[in-house]
Amino acid sequence: MSKPTLLVLAAGMASRYGSLKQMDGVGPSGEAIIDYSIYDAARAGFGKVVFVIREAFADTFKAAFPASRFGGKIEVDFVYQELHKLPEGFSVPAERVKPWGTNHAIMMGAEVINTPFAVINADDFYGYDAFRTMAEYLNSLPAEADGKYCMVGYKLCNTLSDFGTVSRGECMVDAEGNLAGMTERLGIKRLADGRVIYDNEGSEQEIDENTTVSMNMFGFTPDYFTHSDRLFVEFLSKEENMTNLKSEFFIPMAVNHLIGSGTATMRVLTCNSQWFGVTYKEDKPDVVAKINALVEAGEYPSNLW
Repeated sequence: MSKPTLLVLAAGMASRYGSLKQMDGVGPSGEAIIDYSIYDAARAGFGKVVFVIREAFADTFKAAFPASRFGGKIEVDFVYQELHKLPEGFSVPAERVKPWGTNHAIMMGAEVINTPFAVINADDFYGYDAFRTMAEYLNSLPAEADGKYCMVGYKLCNTLSDFGTVSRGECMVDAEGNLAGMTERLGIKRLADGRVIYDNEGSEQEIDENTTVSMNMFGFTPDYFTHSDRLFVEFLSKEENMTNLKSEFFIPMAVNHLIGSGTATMRVLTCNSQWFGVTYKEDKPDVVAKINALVEAGEYPSNLW
């Protein structure tokens, strides 16, 4: 059986963070968060990592994360998310500069992925148990197991930043442990009184801090690429999506459609790992402290590679 692939979404230009945070050192020996994800994925049984990046910073990224960096523990490849990569018959609207979104980024992996695969953000620390849990699920799938997707869910309260708002996919889970639906929530933050709210089209809406949310750690079978191609055409065919220069083709849009139509199921997995991430520069000291604590506890070596 082929080992699963890890697809790393690293094409974001980190506008809020102020630099290419994907390459920012947070470990004792200058490791980036990506390094810990690759280290965990390799020991969990993933055989290949594919980075989704932008041509604008490809040389810099490849110099920082060459295949040789990972000591031969995992195969490495790169694909590119660019505005002009659209289905035949569509073109980029004038003045559009914003990328087409997370599911468009996933679609870039179709040319190099032919195994079950996991998707993660480059700037999120998921922890070894999350990768182990994901790898066990993907490896348990029988041949031709189209549409048997999964995700690792986290409690919302464990995914907030003290320094600004975040976006999360709110998950509705059915009695069988499968995802019933997912809604992208923007502008999430904790108020001084302890309540957690999100931006509901300009008004504040409260949300339970124990809500299960997606941190973009999904598991898919290769048929997801074919479904995404079709759904992206439908997305682009809607005038409001082409005229809105900030419209995006999010992962929840595709997942919700496939679940709602009965085309796929998505098992919601849980794990014992602690999630943390760097959304704003002010988050970095806390991330550095948490990684140092894990190193001191023996979870990771002081020098990964």
